Amino acid sequence: MAKSTSGNFFEDFWLGQEIAHAVPRTITTGDVALYSALYGMRFAPQSSDAFAQSLGLPRAPIDNLLLFHVIFGKTVPDVSLNAVANLGYAECRFLTPAWPGDSFTAKSEVIGLRENASGKTGIVYVRSIGINQDGVKVLEFVRWVMVNKRDSADKTTESHVPQTSSSVQGADLVVPPALDASAYDPVLAGSPHFFDDYQVGEKIDHIDGMTIEDSEHQIATRLYQNTAKGHFDAVQQKASRFGRRIVYGGHIMSLARSLSFNGLANGVFVAAINGGRHVNPAAAGDTVYCWSEVLEKHLFDGRRDIGALRIRTVAAKDMACSEFPAPGSENEPAVLLDLDYWLLMPRREPQT
Repeated sequence: MAKSTSGNFFEDFWLGQEIAHAVPRTITTGDVALYSALYGMRFAPQSSDAFAQSLGLPRAPIDNLLLFHVIFGKTVPDVSLNAVANLGYAECRFLTPAWPGDSFTAKSEVIGLRENASGKTGIVYVRSIGINQDGVKVLEFVRWVMVNKRDSADKTTESHVPQTSSSVQGADLVVPPALDASAYDPVLAGSPHFFDDYQVGEKIDHIDGMTIEDSEHQIATRLYQNTAKGHFDAVQQKASRFGRRIVYGGHIMSLARSLSFNGLANGVFVAAINGGRHVNPAAAGDTVYCWSEVLEKHLFDGRRDIGALRIRTVAAKDMACSEFPAPGSENEPAVLLDLDYWLLMPRREPQT
């Protein structure tokens, strides 16, 4: 009996399938430091225990995107080891804060399947959840991925494309229970711009760029225990349609989030990801720039210390974003990421 596995192909999935993912993972302060080194994250509550404590939190929490990548990485060996590409996300909510020292497991349910016309691949839709050591859900999300078939002659008749929400409603966002932003210090945080200073429709060029290095994106992907072959196996990738290793799409998400500090420094917590897609693949040597647009604003009942901004961030390669390149424009070949998400941001209004 074979002891190793080639992973699941499209034919191996069925609607309603439940998958418990290996391996449990404890996120430590060492992981947090490495994550900061890879992306240059500077958001104050995740950078400083003292700043986090000034907001009522016990210590600096784990960055929500680091948590997302770790849970995502748990799902890869079972869902997307044989993926051609990860296509999109929906209905992602961060449900409770995560702290260094917490341990996490992940589970997924197959909620949709669709074979592609070529007969060589199919789309697999899964709903995944991350659970901490106390059995509490910390994160949930839907994603869909294009997966190779084992045998193109094996036709699949089962087909179902699930309906997902276009966005997480503001009322469904979770604010950490202990969070109190009434004493938020914008000088220490690095920006004078609060929730009330942003307007729907406003666009922000984040100006700064960061070049992707092979060593960094592979270290990052290993940090998340993401084993997708396309990111590591140069020999196999020579025969792919890309012809080389491609960068894990989540790496672009974190680069864009880090670069967005210049303009959104007080958007300190990612509360939800409404949707997103990796428009084009990235590779080592590409330089990432990004811009953002304010799509919506939400006020929480009974709270004057914090609000939520719905943000669209678009990342592009080798192209400054002063002209706001986007999918559907003549600059689409340069666009890497189109991400729609909610940020929690302190308010300027005086407290009562």
